[in-house]
Amino acid sequence: MQQQWKVGDLAKLTGLTVRTLRFYDQIGLFSPSGHSGSGHRLYNEADIRRLQQILSLKDLGLSLEEIQALLEGQTYTPAEIVSIQIERVRKTIKTQRKLLAALERVAERMTDQEPLSTDAFISLLESMRLAHEKYIIERRMNWENRFDLLGDFLNEHK
Repeated sequence: MQQQWKVGDLAKLTGLTVRTLRFYDQIGLFSPSGHSGSGHRLYNEADIRRLQQILSLKDLGLSLEEIQALLEGQTYTPAEIVSIQIERVRKTIKTQRKLLAALERVAERMTDQEPLSTDAFISLLESMRLAHEKYIIERRMNWENRFDLLGDFLNEHK
């Protein structure tokens, strides 16, 4: 009998939230292959492989809509995927430059012992928020390593 995982178990294995997995199911991107008698979502190995594809494509910078189209048969050329990645890196650099400039302004005012204006403080907070969001996206790249380990585990326990 093939092993199955409930949504909470899959969330723990992948680092995703239950909420994210449910959202993916709601939009038709990633649905469980079955349900238990009590209605719990049940995922199998094929489902996990599909989720790994989804997260890998997401790490390349594709939107959920683009990922869904790709998995449904629409093709992207390697050049198109590289273009998407280039744009993502450009946005990350732009965000980091804004954060650096805001931090330098604050540091300069602190060095000069000048009070920070509300606008300067709000600008710094906004730059920090954007940089944090980019950091979260970059952390997702580490998920692929988890899936590699999970794949090894699944292969060993067949």
